[in-house]
Amino acid sequence: MDWFKRGLSVAALALLSSSALAAETVRLSLFSWPGYGFWFIAQEKNLAPDLDFEISIIEDPYESFGLMAADGLDVTSSTAEYAPIAADKGVPVKMVTYTNPSYGTDKIVLAPGIESAEDLKGKSVAVLEGGLTQIFVGKWLEANGVGIDEVQFTNLIMDDAVGALVGGDVSAAEFWEPFGSQALEALPGSKVVASSLEPGWIETALLGDAMYMSDTFLTQHPETAAKAMQAYFDAVDYWKANPAEANEIIAKGLNFPVSDVEKVLGSDGEIYKGGIWVFDKSQAAKYMGLIPGELPLGLPNGQVTENWDTVTDWWLKFGLVDASHPMESGVNMAPLKAIIESAE
Repeated sequence: MDWFKRGLSVAALALLSSSALAAETVRLSLFSWPGYGFWFIAQEKNLAPDLDFEISIIEDPYESFGLMAADGLDVTSSTAEYAPIAADKGVPVKMVTYTNPSYGTDKIVLAPGIESAEDLKGKSVAVLEGGLTQIFVGKWLEANGVGIDEVQFTNLIMDDAVGALVGGDVSAAEFWEPFGSQALEALPGSKVVASSLEPGWIETALLGDAMYMSDTFLTQHPETAAKAMQAYFDAVDYWKANPAEANEIIAKGLNFPVSDVEKVLGSDGEIYKGGIWVFDKSQAAKYMGLIPGELPLGLPNGQVTENWDTVTDWWLKFGLVDASHPMESGVNMAPLKAIIESAE
């Protein structure tokens, strides 16, 4: 009997080992921001049992895109402006879905003594060059009579931008939470002059985030790509149903205080005014124009098309792309189509 029990134990271990070996690794990255933390929920809650999420925190999104082009990464979560650049430069990376619009988390902060856009002429402004922060600042400058060639853009990630503003190395900066609040608290006399909570931003969803996948992953592993995306949206659903626990998982993954996670996501799993609006699968599909239906807060169905055109126009203005390209050259909706159709 002891021999029989040992045999069963060995067989059970063999099955477990076989299952673990069968799990397919998905290499993904994000930078330190709660809006991307749903991957940690998918990992922690084993929402895709046959996938092994290998998550890297890479603060420079262009490093992630470079790794994807070199087949060093499969998926990344980042801001929603890179696809026109990838299409123009022939980078084998595609946006596969929009994941959330900013609803107040983004803000432009001026240093003490700087009162207006006019005061920034000839001075340095911290942004992520080639990122939506640069477009946000550019639109604000032009709306206030200052050309984008009249200021000096300084390329800094969020942590460094806070230090640069506080240290006096730049005269203004664009932040998302929790970094905006950190800068304002650390630098008395600084002030917010523009925010994505203002009318015109949520309706266009120009400021927001997206999921990207490499061409290799999309073409060679289409079923895995769809499974990974489904796990992400399952994590969003888990967060909506269990916001307190889920925010703690995200905080642990990012090594953030839960309070900083709540500055971006809120605490009740709903659209968070002052932070972001986290799309579930259906909302993402409506934004991408895959299924009919209205979205809350005045955001139109299929808005991604206008977003593509607006971002492309700004990259032409900044000289980051040489030409306009059709959206299909930088966007691949196959994984999103697959998971929407499987739910029907």
